[in-house]
Amino acid sequence: MSDVNEPVERYMAAWNETGAETRRTLVAQVFAEDVTYTDPLVAVQGRDSLDATIAAVQGQFKGLTFSLGAPVDAHHDIARFTWHLGAEGADPIVIGFDVAVIGDDGRISQVLGFLDRVPAGA
Repeated sequence: MSDVNEPVERYMAAWNETGAETRRTLVAQVFAEDVTYTDPLVAVQGRDSLDATIAAVQGQFKGLTFSLGAPVDAHHDIARFTWHLGAEGADPIVIGFDVAVIGDDGRISQVLGFLDRVPAGA
C-alpha cells in the first residue's frame, strides 16, 4: 500500500464531520459498501449503519473531535492507529486503537476498534 495515511485521514474526517449530508458522502467515499465496524460497544455492517453509529457518537460527545494519537503503522492492506477524542488542545477524554483493512480501491472494508480510555458513565 503506497500511502496508508490517506485512507486513515479520510476515516478521521468522516468521524469528525457533523453535517449529515456531507458525512454520508464521506462515508461512501471512505468505506466499502459492506463495511464492518466492531468495537466493544457496537458491531455494525454497511455504510448506513456505520453512518448512524458515527452520528450517535457525535451526539454523545458534542463539540469534541477525533485526532490521530500517533503515526499510522501498516503492512499489506492493514493499518493500525491510535486515536484521541477530546477538545482541541486539551487532554483526550477517550483514547482508542483501530485496525482497518483497506481494499485495492482505497476504501476501508473492516474496522476493529479497541477502547483504551473511556470516561466513567460513557
